[in-house]
Amino acid sequence: MKTRITELLGIKHPIMLAGMNWVTEPKLVAAVSNAGGLGILATAHLTPEETRRQIREIRELTDKPFGINQALFLPTSSRNVEIAIEEKVPIVNYSYGKPWFVEQVHEYGGKVIGTIVVARHAVRAEQLGCDAISITGHESAGHGGDVTSLVLIPIVANKVRIPLLAAGGFYDGRGLASALVLGADGISMGTRFIMTKESNIHPHWKQLILNATEGDTLYSNRFDGEPGRVLKTKGAEDMMRSLGFPIVKGVTGALHVKQMLGLSWRELLAAAFTREITEYGSYGPQNIFQQLRMAGGTIGQEKAIFNGDEKLGFMFSGQCVGGVNDIPSVSEVMERIVTQAEKVLEAAGKKYTRG
Repeated sequence: MKTRITELLGIKHPIMLAGMNWVTEPKLVAAVSNAGGLGILATAHLTPEETRRQIREIRELTDKPFGINQALFLPTSSRNVEIAIEEKVPIVNYSYGKPWFVEQVHEYGGKVIGTIVVARHAVRAEQLGCDAISITGHESAGHGGDVTSLVLIPIVANKVRIPLLAAGGFYDGRGLASALVLGADGISMGTRFIMTKESNIHPHWKQLILNATEGDTLYSNRFDGEPGRVLKTKGAEDMMRSLGFPIVKGVTGALHVKQMLGLSWRELLAAAFTREITEYGSYGPQNIFQQLRMAGGTIGQEKAIFNGDEKLGFMFSGQCVGGVNDIPSVSEVMERIVTQAEKVLEAAGKKYTRG
């Protein structure tokens, strides 16, 4: 299936792995790339040294195109992107900030993909030289915006000329077909790839997703400081009902992040005042509380991903959990989606004719 995104990125199928911290590790990234899609390594939780090591590990597992995903408001973001440029990673996907590195990536033939949740940011990303845009709808896991994919995709498609990837609610061939019709050139998937054999998610959490319906998610800023969608569990519901600010959890999380990223106290404190934050955020002292909640959320995500803890942990999950009912291999998912999309598009062409 050829689209503008497959031609731009040199991939076989118009499907990208959404970058997910602690989830999109080299094994899963390489599996998606080897199956014809675009594997993306999430680097926000990695030190620069870990970023370089995992990039090289991916190269040992695949000779196909892959990329990194980096949130630009974090204290290690600049160095992680610099590492990707030094390693000549084919695609750099960013979020939460201004891409200062577009020309440097283009110099070695790489491509830059901006992640947006509102149309005006898509326009700005194109002006700044991005090669493609990932549009994140409200249905998505993690930090989608307030507008659904159904509405946002065609609006963005009418405003920019560069290729588009649709994220939020996509997990099968019907979704891929609909994204193409709405004006996108491919899709980005997170939840569907979480539920594959190559995914490192704890088996208990995979079972929770298998049992979930489309209504079994929660959307709030209580989880990590940014409005985000998680799987509905007792722990997540308790977080939604909690009153006040979890200061102890936030401070504990901040210390964990300091150790995880190898930050100095100065770097950790400076992060609380960063101005590279989303439209949901605030600047100055108020942002400290948002950052503390985000730091506390780090521990919760790790408890879910690695321990399967549904009482203290939480996991970002899209509304498409209701349609994900098996755990196949990555290659099986890719083949299934593309085959179904081709059949759906062919059937639609036959179903509707001029009368």
